Amino acid sequence: MKEFNEKNIKNIVLIGGSKTGKTTLAETMVFEAGLLNRRGTVEEGNTVSDYHDIEKDRGNSVYATSLHTEWRDYKINIIDTPGLSDFIGETVSSMRVADTCVMLMSAQHGYEVSNDNLWEYVDQFKKPVIMAINQMDNVQADFDTSWASIKNKFGSKAVLMQYPYNSGKNFDSIIDLLKMTMYKFGPEGGKPEKLAIPDEEIEKANELHNELVEKAAENDEDLMELYFDKGNLDEDELRKGLKIGMMKHDLFPTFVMSAKNNMGSGRLMGFIDNVAPSAVDVDTSPTINGELVANDPNKKTSLFVFKTLVEPFLGKVNFFKVEEGSLKVGQVLENAQTETTETVNRLYLIDGKERNEVTEVKCGDIAAMVKLKDTQTCHTLKDKDSKMVFSPLEFPTPLVRKAIKAVNEADEEKMVDALKDIHSEDPTFIFEYAKELKQLLVHGQGELHLHTVLWKLKNTFEIEAEYFEPKIAYRETIQKSAKANYKHKKQSGGSGQFGEVYIEIEPYYEGMPKPEGYSLRGVEEVDLPWGGKLVFYNCIVGGVIDTRYIPAIMKGIMEKMERGPITDSYVRDVRVMVYDGKMHPVDSNDISFKIAGAHAFKEAFHNASPKILEPIHELLVKVPEELMGDVMTDFQSRRAMVQGMDSKNRYSLITANIPLAEMYDYSTTLRSLTQGRASFSHKFLDYEAVPKNIQEELAKKAKKLAEA
Repeated sequence: MKEFNEKNIKNIVLIGGSKTGKTTLAETMVFEAGLLNRRGTVEEGNTVSDYHDIEKDRGNSVYATSLHTEWRDYKINIIDTPGLSDFIGETVSSMRVADTCVMLMSAQHGYEVSNDNLWEYVDQFKKPVIMAINQMDNVQADFDTSWASIKNKFGSKAVLMQYPYNSGKNFDSIIDLLKMTMYKFGPEGGKPEKLAIPDEEIEKANELHNELVEKAAENDEDLMELYFDKGNLDEDELRKGLKIGMMKHDLFPTFVMSAKNNMGSGRLMGFIDNVAPSAVDVDTSPTINGELVANDPNKKTSLFVFKTLVEPFLGKVNFFKVEEGSLKVGQVLENAQTETTETVNRLYLIDGKERNEVTEVKCGDIAAMVKLKDTQTCHTLKDKDSKMVFSPLEFPTPLVRKAIKAVNEADEEKMVDALKDIHSEDPTFIFEYAKELKQLLVHGQGELHLHTVLWKLKNTFEIEAEYFEPKIAYRETIQKSAKANYKHKKQSGGSGQFGEVYIEIEPYYEGMPKPEGYSLRGVEEVDLPWGGKLVFYNCIVGGVIDTRYIPAIMKGIMEKMERGPITDSYVRDVRVMVYDGKMHPVDSNDISFKIAGAHAFKEAFHNASPKILEPIHELLVKVPEELMGDVMTDFQSRRAMVQGMDSKNRYSLITANIPLAEMYDYSTTLRSLTQGRASFSHKFLDYEAVPKNIQEELAKKAKKLAEA
């Protein structure tokens, strides 16, 4: 394969919402460079990047796929990412190693919620950005509205590089404001005819060109002086100013195109070659010390693993970017996280499913290794003399959860091993055994995300599994004080068991005064692992219960608090006073008082006006303003309480408090209500009492289960 030095390697990531044409653009860029004889299509399932069976089945990207193209003297590494938010982890890890983000949006909708969600990570990584308004040939294409949506978001930082001479089904011409030329394409796209800008467009083009020149000059004092002296900048000077502005995150050039018809993709590739920074130009690699460093070919080898894939024939494949030095077959590297060593046996440059074996990977390049023992996503591999350690990625927290079980119980252990492999591929997928709920839970970014897990279990690991609604981690507490006593007596020949306990319980809250009317001999405060407190007072006088049995009473109460009397849920925020009892000189022992304490607590609890608490989450929904009414109506059926509303760039931001029990199918419902144009996030807020009717239902259900 042709070799490129580090200055001639450009790493771009294609990001944007679903159906904006990222995979089509990647295919067109490879074709345009002559590396493909025929362009594949998403519909036919034969593109370079969407090659996995699940992607062909679904007709959309599930994995971020690496490929490359060559344009003039440059190598452009392209990472084609999924557009659906369910697979955001693939996109975030790819953005981490890219030098430039190319953000696509459709000419029908412009800058949308999906773009805004991605922008949070673009801004976090401070990556240079190119905007691309795609699908200008769509009959509903609306360039003016799309461009206005970008300007509303970014203001003067967004700068127009081109605009369409005609859009919609007759789209075939682009007016380029950098070269001040009109490109007219034939029916098959490809290489355009260069024409003079039509007379009726000259005034508009000159005005936009001047805006472009002024914006480019703003980013460098020398260019500003040149601009004042000459009144203009030549093409090379413009490129210099644009590059500086992109690297400062102060300028976002915007292109128009039809990737499907290969109109405008070559011009975009030329801009990436001539203007977009290479890996050695920008400080975009974050270290654990909080520094941002540029890739440096003159230092000891270090690389960052940004993706792991488990493939049927190759096994575990680790994708990486060489951040410093270069990497050769046979090198021995140290894993900064595990402190183990890894030997580089084989190196591959990746083009979709094609694996091109090489002997060396240069600084700034992206490649893959196989058969590494202990290396996972976000690990740093380095020369033993290098001190460089790159910071791990912070992946988005999961939004949906389900309980899972194997259809065949004999596959349960095998399924857990498979879920470990799936998590190693996709850190945004999390699974856990919830001891409290006695369920195996899976957490993901959306319904589709978790559906792909079932698909992988069935088609990759040959395990049939099914989802069902997970239980809710309720809590139980009390609303008033109550007393109870219990005598445990058991005689079965020889020494028996005897213990009698009198207790009072009452609701606990921070800062409450000490109990009155008791002689307080000792107190123990327990911060419960599941939240809340138990405050336990020893109020025994006259030695009616020996001090050595007090811990046993408390242990019995604690065990009962782990399985609350109403729903088997954890009990919290209770104060207990043990104030009387009896013991036997022979038959009393720890187990007797443990049992007596548990039963006394249970009886007192039932008499203390018990209540069930449910987890409440803070929900944030971002939705187009015209669809806000549907979202608000749905809130009413979910017991959600709206806490605040705001408006930003044509979108409504709604904050609400909602019971976790009402969020089971929220991801699917929101997508259906808004045609996938809204997004949401949520986090635990607090526990609150459930309504009386729901408490009664929960208690009846728990009683039936106990009887069964």
